[in-house]
Amino acid sequence: MPTLTTDIRAIKGIGEQRAKSLAKLHIATLRDLIAYFPRSYEDRTAVTPIAQLQSGETACVEAMVAAAPTLSRVRRGLELVKLRAVDATGTLDITFFNQPYMKDQLKAGETYTFCGKVEGALLRRQMTNPVVEREGQHLLTGRIVPIYPLTAGVSQSILIRSMAQGLAACRDLLPDPLPEPVRQEHKLCHISYAYDQIHFPADQETLAIARRRLVFEELFLFAIGLKKLRTRRSAVAAAPCPVTDLTDFTAALPFALTDAQRRVIGEILADLSSGRPMNRLVQGDVGSGKTMVAAAAMVCAAKNGLQSALMAPTEILAEQHYRGLAPLLEGLNLRCALLTGSMKAAQRRALLTQLSDGAVDIAIGTHALISPDVAYQNLGLVVTDEQHRFGVAQRSALSAKGTDPHLLVMSATPIPRTLSLIIYGDLDASVIDQLPPGRQAVDTFAVPGSYRQRIYAFLRKHIAAGRQAYIICPMVEENDALPDDRKAVKEYAAMLQEQVFPDLRIAFVHGRMKAREKDAVMSAFAAGETDILVSTTVVEVGVDVPNAAVMVVENAERFGLSQLHQLRGRVGRGQHKSYCILISDNRSDETQARLKAMTRLRDGFRIAEEDLKLRGPGDFFGQRQHGLPAMKIADLSCDIALLQEAQSAAERLLQEDPELSSHPLTAQRVEELFAAQGASLN
Repeated sequence: MPTLTTDIRAIKGIGEQRAKSLAKLHIATLRDLIAYFPRSYEDRTAVTPIAQLQSGETACVEAMVAAAPTLSRVRRGLELVKLRAVDATGTLDITFFNQPYMKDQLKAGETYTFCGKVEGALLRRQMTNPVVEREGQHLLTGRIVPIYPLTAGVSQSILIRSMAQGLAACRDLLPDPLPEPVRQEHKLCHISYAYDQIHFPADQETLAIARRRLVFEELFLFAIGLKKLRTRRSAVAAAPCPVTDLTDFTAALPFALTDAQRRVIGEILADLSSGRPMNRLVQGDVGSGKTMVAAAAMVCAAKNGLQSALMAPTEILAEQHYRGLAPLLEGLNLRCALLTGSMKAAQRRALLTQLSDGAVDIAIGTHALISPDVAYQNLGLVVTDEQHRFGVAQRSALSAKGTDPHLLVMSATPIPRTLSLIIYGDLDASVIDQLPPGRQAVDTFAVPGSYRQRIYAFLRKHIAAGRQAYIICPMVEENDALPDDRKAVKEYAAMLQEQVFPDLRIAFVHGRMKAREKDAVMSAFAAGETDILVSTTVVEVGVDVPNAAVMVVENAERFGLSQLHQLRGRVGRGQHKSYCILISDNRSDETQARLKAMTRLRDGFRIAEEDLKLRGPGDFFGQRQHGLPAMKIADLSCDIALLQEAQSAAERLLQEDPELSSHPLTAQRVEELFAAQGASLN
């Protein structure tokens, strides 16, 4: 008798090799399988007569195989099965590439449903590799069909057939984590009906009913987990920091703090003196002064006898923080040290001794800060920069170096409040919504590719004046999903060097380079040894180069607005007038609206809200590294009302039953969700 934990190989057609492929999709059990939701659907209910097929459309036809299919081997690695299908209105030529078994599966004189993209002229209509189903069967055709994210070795038809078997085996075994009163109050369908209809909906109405139930469940469990995380953290004691006088710190600064910085520092000091561990997110636009806010927190910790550790995602960024902060902190008689993976062994050993002896007040570094051999005497404050680059495991590993230390996370990626509730719902949030005076706005232009020669002339003019420039490409190699040699970083850099700027110094950098290689390229650019840096988005979080005054983004439509804003923040960091040029030949209304928004908006939070409206939350959840459970079905661009409904229901349940002792299934499911990400609720 199958159970939810039954191995996926119990399903007919799934052997060892296919099980390995499914494992890449995190599918190992029947429960994993049926909880793997479709990303979209295709309505294949309509059948089109062959004579009415239009080239370029996707359609389903019911047609008889006119004669036995033929198999031909064109060359090694290429086999073609060809057949002609007919109905009362016409003929359709069908070709299968590298599917020799189709020759024996499709029988002359029998009728099948073929579903695929129509090609060719009116008299020679054809389909290539269509979905095929025997007449009368309605699993892959004749219905609304689920479309799943795939991996190598797993096709849609395999996954759909496996899903049907999995549902038949265990739909009635599904425990319902929603308390019955909650389900009734919010008029939600039963869990088994929801799973049936999300995978194989009878119609659009039943699909909507199923989706509403599953989205509510996901947001409800998530809200409970976040509430429990907050409750657990508030019950933990932390080393208090009663000394909060920072007069000497502010006096030592070469500039005045903005009102927003002062407000956020006040919120941090209140946390530090509360006796409970601080868990605070500081969001702020590029250049808003988050680092100085973190410095204030570390000074406060040091005045109270606690060590601090600031972790940055790259060596070059860690070094930048150290160079910027060390003179200031050491001027206040605080001992500051830099710890990176590239340090020499003798230097590292000496520093580790100083950290464990308490001779260092503030450690700045990379992941090296959480190496097993690193010990702190009294780590009381953990600061992570560019939070979205760290997972919860890394954050937790650093926190584990101390005893319930205070936690401050910083992000220059503005996130709308609705999303922030989900992404950072376990943290208190502060926003630095003010830029320091004198910070120049970056003039932004959206232009088509026909302007490229004018852009090159513009670049040459500014480089002749002593400035530097970035050119961002959305891919690394020519075999990208959207092949275009010109946009490939290495090829584009070579083309610029050979054909456009043979007299200039051009370098490239991308995410597949080794960390030391990337750092070397970025360091050379920061030192003024490179005129133009061609890059992927790896420079989105990077070292400050005040001399960089021009940012050119190729295929700008392929980036989210928030990402474009991050990239734009790489220029305008010095005294020189700066420019951002967005190149796109995509003339769709959506693309034009998005790029126009970039040219008129400067505030990162307004841009993030606009991005959410225009693109949905995918850009924010694309690389979900913050450590909270990923959304499997909820879409916060359209599920905001349901989010609020689920949060209210979660709060009411926890008020009635804080430990969920009367709702063990709910408690178990919440724990499973968060435990999978290393975030224990106990």
